Amino acid sequence: MSRRSGYPAVRVSELLESELADLDLTVLCGGTHLDNEIINPRVQKPGLAFAGHYAYIRPGRVQIVGESETEYLSTLDPEKRAERFDRITALAVPVFVVTKGIAPLPDFLEACREREIPVLSSTALSSTVIKRVSFFLEEHLVPSTNLHGVLLEIYGLGVLLIGQSGVGKSESALDLITRGHSLVADDRVVVKRYPSGELVGQSSGPYRHHMELRGLGIINVQDLFGLAAVRERKAIDLVIQLEPWDESKPYDRLGLDESVYPILDSPCPFIVMPVALGRNISILVEIATRNHHLKLQGHHSAREFADKLEQELRDKARVS
Repeated sequence: MSRRSGYPAVRVSELLESELADLDLTVLCGGTHLDNEIINPRVQKPGLAFAGHYAYIRPGRVQIVGESETEYLSTLDPEKRAERFDRITALAVPVFVVTKGIAPLPDFLEACREREIPVLSSTALSSTVIKRVSFFLEEHLVPSTNLHGVLLEIYGLGVLLIGQSGVGKSESALDLITRGHSLVADDRVVVKRYPSGELVGQSSGPYRHHMELRGLGIINVQDLFGLAAVRERKAIDLVIQLEPWDESKPYDRLGLDESVYPILDSPCPFIVMPVALGRNISILVEIATRNHHLKLQGHHSAREFADKLEQELRDKARVS
């Protein structure tokens, strides 16, 4: 089975790892083909296909075989059943999962063995297997990327601070944490784009809840500031780029310019914030977040100011 170009895939063997240990999955056949790739996060019950409607099998999906499917198959005469198994196993099916500890029909196992399709068994109910496997696949199959920055939750919004090394991202983030906001990820932010379009950032592995501060080294934010100072994940609502102040560069004075920062082809509201001696960056980040909150509620201060100014100029022009 070929992978869709540019899309992630999950190997069948990954279903047998610790994340799904509660399903107690075991291999009934096809153990040498656990490298088959699952490329679709939605799972499927192949009842319609077993009834002869083969077009309903979607390529790359996990197929869940429960009690109702097994009982229906047992009512078919062996010849018709063999034909159905031959047609279905010829399709792009990466794996079948039989639920409730049901013993699958021997001819079904034989057809899967011949076509090199693994069959797994779980003692869990079909509804449980569908829920757990769907969540697992959604987490692993959505597009993702790694970004260099610091992700914080500020006033309920996810704010991603980016910028070159040494510009002060971690120090500003630490100041914000002491002001009551929460750390999601420092230095390496793993971002996933879900089907809804939402961009969700989180930390990775051993770096979770930790920050690196030059001169101090690695600190554990949760140990220092408590549980409220950290979050496991957060949707990204605003990207702020910190950069050294450049006198030759024109910066937005009114706030009318609205830029976006693309992450995984999704645009995110974007602000460039110059860093200079005497500027309190953490307060400016707080104000930028509050201002973005107002914009989301339909209040755009810069536009309202510009509209009032324009109205005053028109009024003066009429009087003169």
